[in-house]
Amino acid sequence: MSLNPVRPWRNIYRRESRKIWVGSVPVGGDAPISVQTMTNTLTTDVKATVEQIRRCAEAGADIVRVSVPDEASSKALKEIVRESPVPIVADIHFHYRRGIESAEAGAACLRINPGNIGDAKRVREVIQAARDHGCSIRIGVNAGSLEKHLLEKYGEPCPEAMVESGLDHIRILQDNDFHEFKISVKASDVFLAAAAYQGIADATDAPIHLGITEAGGLMSGTIKSAIGLGNLLWMGIGDTIRVSLSADPVEEVRVGYEILKSLGLRHRGVNIISCPSCARQGFDVIRTVEILEERLAHIKTPMSLSIIGCVVNGPGEALMTDVGFTGGGAGAGMVYLAGKQSHKMSNDRMIEHIVEEVEKKAAELDAAKAAAE
Repeated sequence: MSLNPVRPWRNIYRRESRKIWVGSVPVGGDAPISVQTMTNTLTTDVKATVEQIRRCAEAGADIVRVSVPDEASSKALKEIVRESPVPIVADIHFHYRRGIESAEAGAACLRINPGNIGDAKRVREVIQAARDHGCSIRIGVNAGSLEKHLLEKYGEPCPEAMVESGLDHIRILQDNDFHEFKISVKASDVFLAAAAYQGIADATDAPIHLGITEAGGLMSGTIKSAIGLGNLLWMGIGDTIRVSLSADPVEEVRVGYEILKSLGLRHRGVNIISCPSCARQGFDVIRTVEILEERLAHIKTPMSLSIIGCVVNGPGEALMTDVGFTGGGAGAGMVYLAGKQSHKMSNDRMIEHIVEEVEKKAAELDAAKAAAE
């Protein structure tokens, strides 16, 4: 039996969008859904910012956004871009000069609202700077900062207001013959965000950046993001995502990947399938999984690992994973390789043994991939 059987009820048919580039990363079209995050260091602290970007990139971030609130940050951005292992998006609000300076500093993308960075002349200058320096643009609509005339028209932030705001901003770029843009319509309310994203997805072929803004702390924000982003991704909407958490940006990257992995949209690292444990468990499942998550964090090769405490569901789960361990009692359990029973292993040696087996399997998969290429 294949470890990854094709099932029609598993298919997600992604919305067709045109492809743009954020530096070396393709966004939209047939490109993989990219994972983004944002630094929370002072941009002027180049060393701390670059270190955080590198940790995020190691965790799998494809793109990292950096806030550029002042001229000192624009100057620091040039060095940050030079040291960064991934493309940098410059986050710009209100100050059109920051957009121009960021493009000149080498940013791969400018995150702006064309309508709030000044008059038509200033907007044209920012667009020209993006064109001259090969920058794309992300239009960022947010329910918390909608234009006054739209709030007066609709009475409150609503999906219709957010879509209209987004289309107004798109029109500004198109009127200036600029088409290398993506768009987001974020809200902290899951229902509002989902409805707005569905509306903008129907109204444009631009790549869409997904996010539930200001989602909250690590646990609450993860749950809210998984529900909001997961539903949109399931509908085929979304070309790049950012999970917004009041937490270490590395956690945003990890959660983003877990959301994509759960839907089969991206595959990176070890996907651990484990039981919640009960009185039948033959070993401490919870502690074992905690240790394995840490010990296997360095594995980037997509593969699956099942850790099940007893033989009720263990053998069945192991049939579908690359490596598995099922508790059998009497201080030992069964190791499964490629879905088949392989050998018994004592509980006290199990963790080290599983790490070895996973690393071995990852090396085999990497070698096979290299040979195929």
